[in-house]
Parts: sequence; structure tokens; C-alpha cells
Amino acid sequence: MADNVPTPPPEPGSKPVRKAGLLRSTSVFSAMTLLSRIAGFARDALQSRLFGSSAAMDAFVIAYRIPNYLRRIFAEGSMQMAFVPVLNEIRERGDEAALKEFIDRMAGSLFAVVFVVSGLGMLAAPVIAGLFAPGSVDEPDKFGLIVQMLRITFPYLLFISMMALVASVLNSFGKFALPAVTPVLHNLVMISAMVWLAPHFAEPAKALAWGVLIAGILQLVVLWPALGRLGLRPTLKPGFGHPDVRRVAKLMVPTLFSSSVAQLNLLVGTMFASVLVTGSQTWLYLSDRLVEFPLGLFGVAIGTVILPHLSRRHAAADTEGYSAALDWGLRLALLVGIPAALGLLLLAEPLTSVVYQGGKFTAHDTRMAAISLSAMSLGIPAFMLSKVLSPAFYARQDTKTPMRAAIWTVLANVAMTVAFTLPLWLNEIEGAHGGIALATGLAGIFNAWLLWRYLRRDGLLKPQPGWGRHLLRIAVGCAAMTAVVLALSFRVGDWTAIGNPWWRVGLLLGVVAAGATAYGVALLAMGLRPRDLRH
Repeated sequence: MADNVPTPPPEPGSKPVRKAGLLRSTSVFSAMTLLSRIAGFARDALQSRLFGSSAAMDAFVIAYRIPNYLRRIFAEGSMQMAFVPVLNEIRERGDEAALKEFIDRMAGSLFAVVFVVSGLGMLAAPVIAGLFAPGSVDEPDKFGLIVQMLRITFPYLLFISMMALVASVLNSFGKFALPAVTPVLHNLVMISAMVWLAPHFAEPAKALAWGVLIAGILQLVVLWPALGRLGLRPTLKPGFGHPDVRRVAKLMVPTLFSSSVAQLNLLVGTMFASVLVTGSQTWLYLSDRLVEFPLGLFGVAIGTVILPHLSRRHAAADTEGYSAALDWGLRLALLVGIPAALGLLLLAEPLTSVVYQGGKFTAHDTRMAAISLSAMSLGIPAFMLSKVLSPAFYARQDTKTPMRAAIWTVLANVAMTVAFTLPLWLNEIEGAHGGIALATGLAGIFNAWLLWRYLRRDGLLKPQPGWGRHLLRIAVGCAAMTAVVLALSFRVGDWTAIGNPWWRVGLLLGVVAAGATAYGVALLAMGLRPRDLRH
């Protein structure tokens, strides 16, 4: 069917695959992730109300983002992108002993490397804090708090990296539910830390750092036994000389930038925000948390599901199935990503007020966070597309091309951050952090464009028929959604002035439901049917 989103054909020699396989796996992953995001909203709401946009909260944001960036390298970023294609290639050979040996050696090697990195991070915490938060060096209390929190959060990297290795193996075997739901534990532990640990600290915000560490340990403890049911529970045997481990390491090197370009851009923003007014770190962090909702719910889900599928297509030399799967992922990413971006842009202040406003988080904080959320939301469709485009290279064990795109993207982000933020900062204009958020969003668009261009240049992406109709449907749906959301928001007026928080929640849910319904009805009116997402 010319205007439908194609489901790739079955792999040669494999058992018949149900047509909705990729869509169903993505739906399962998204459903499990939704639980985590709901818990995440509860965590963020409590966090903002307890700590506001204070210097202590800014310190935690910095101490959390640095090991979180490294997590993208050693966990679900570089390691996963390099590990999964090699793992699937060994699976294709059908040698179970070789598969188990590879997982054992990979687990032992990863543990050894990340153990050393975590230790060095703890020792070098003052240097790292000065590098990524230069604006706090002249604030001894804040700088000291960043150093203390870094020494607590760095060991988290070790546990979350091992958890990610286990999750990658499970995902490769089609087990998506448990790895997707374990992040719920992270948010529940953070909430518990704020409720029960925080009162016992002289600086309550330090409980957040301890919550991060405990959450990492618990996620690994829960996920580790799942590999036992596959007969693949790893034995930690470092194997730096193992040929397949060396292949993974070689593939990882170029991905150090490419698989975590969004996190790199956030770190660039973190550095610039440290010289702005107190609260800028917090406003940017909370905006990013809202942007992460659709990305985690859909973008990461599509990328996680499609990577092992693409790597198997490539290993089986099925170029048509490879291109069709990629086309399917891109269409689904835009179908969800464009309305998600538009929704966050239209409802930036209402969302921020509902989730964060209260306690120490004031109406002024709401407006400041809404500025950065509006700017950052422009990049959501591109962020989602990158989650599909990057695996297309990694599945072929091509890690150098995304690296080139990432380097250009980071350079562009730095240039745009300076261009947008410096004039606002020098003129002491309120909301200068919005320039950092805008640069992050535009850099995401630039990165997705580069990846798409490289794929088209190499002949790896061959668009299926029906793209014009697909984009027209999305445009009509977004127009209908915009009309409904603006009309209802106009009737509400100033969301920050609504005193009853539950009334704000009810109004927002009503507006979101009405907008989503308008989008869905418009798509149906334009001829889109659920089967079109499978065929």
C-alpha cells in the first residue's frame, strides 16, 4: 500500500514474524516506560517543591549530569550501540558456548574499566567540578557541595553500566518489558530518599545524590537474575584480548561522541549556565526532564527495538528489510515527535506549573522553566529521528560516520550557545538560560539532518512510497490539535495564578486529552488507520 508505513519482511531462513512485531515491541517498551515517567513526574514534582531553584539544587544537577553523561558512554549509549550488533552476529552463528563466553568476557571487561573510571572520578571530583561548573568556583559552599555530591554519584556509573549490559542482552532476545520498567525503581528510590533521608542531612539536597547511588544498585540487583533464565548470567572474566571484546572496544571509540550528542550538548549548556543567575541550572534541568518524557516514551523505545532488528537484517544481508525497517522507524518517530513538540511548546507554562509549582518553586520559577522548555521542545522531532537514524549506522558496525556528525553538532551547539546566550547575559536580560535551551534544540535538528544526509548519500535509506501523504496527515492533525489547545488555554488564562494545584492538574489533563483527541480524529479523517502502522 503506497501510503502506509511498511513493516519489514521476514528475515531469510527465519521463522515467520508477525506483521506487527516491531510495533508491538515498541508498544510494550513504551507502556513500561510510561510507568517510569509517571513515577518520574512524581519525583520531579516533589523535588522542585522541596528544593526550589536553589544553589543546592543547582549543585545536584551538575553532580548528576556528569556521571549521567558517562552513563551514556558505558551504559545505554556507546557500549550498547557497539555491543548489540556484535552480540547478534554471534547469535546468528548459533554457537551458544561462544555467545556465553563473549558475554562473560564483555561483562568482566566492562566492570574493570568502569570501576577504574568511577574511582578516578571520585578522586578528581574537584577538578571535574571546576571544569564543568566554572561559575561556581568563586562560591565555596556551592563548589564544595558539588564535589561532595560527585563523590557520591560517581559509583552509580558502575552499577548502571552493568545493568545496561544485562538489558542489552535481554533486548536482543526480545525481552523488552523488564529492562523498560526497572527505571521505575530509580524514581521510587529518589522519592524515598527525599522523604526519609533528606531530613537527616544538614544539607537535605545531599539525599538526592545518595538516592541516585542506591537506585543504581537496586536496578542491577533486580535485572541481573533475568539472564539466568536464558542461561546467560555473566561471570565477570575480564577479556581485553578476546577478539569480539576488542571489536566492541574498537566500535565504541567513535561512538563516544555520537551516541551521546544530546548529553554532550546538555553538558555544554551546564557549563554556560554556571555563570548565569542562581536557578538557571535547575530551570534547564527541569525543562529537560519534561522533554525527556516523549523521548523516553517513544524515541528511545523505537531506537531500542529497531537496533537489534537492523543488526539482524544487516547480518542476513537483507538490504530491503533493513531499509524498510528504517523507513518504518522514521515515519513513526515523526508521527509522534511533531505533535509532542508542538504540545510542549503550546503548553510549556501550564505543564511547568502543574508539575513543579508549589512549595519553594515559585510562579517566577515556573515562567523561567517554561522559557527553556519552549525553546528546547523545538528539537524533539529531531531527537526522536536521531534515535532511529543512529542505530542504522551502528547496526552495520559503522561508528565513524555518526561520530563525524556528532563532532559537527557539538561545535555548532557551542557556537549557537555563545551567539544566543552571551548578548542576553551581558545585557542582564532575564531568561538568558533560554538561549542555551534554544541552542540545544537547534543542534538536535542539525544532528538529525547530518545523519539523514549521510544515510541518503550512502544509499542506505530508500524512502518507501507515501511520504507526502504521511506528512500531510501529520500537518492536518497538528493544525487541529493547535486550534483546540489554544482555544482551551485562552479560556483558562494565567495558569500560575490558579491556587488549587489539583484544579490545575484537572484542567491540564482536560486540555491534553482534547488536543490528543483532535489530533487522532484528524488523522482518522485523513485516512490513517492502525493497520497502516504495521504494513
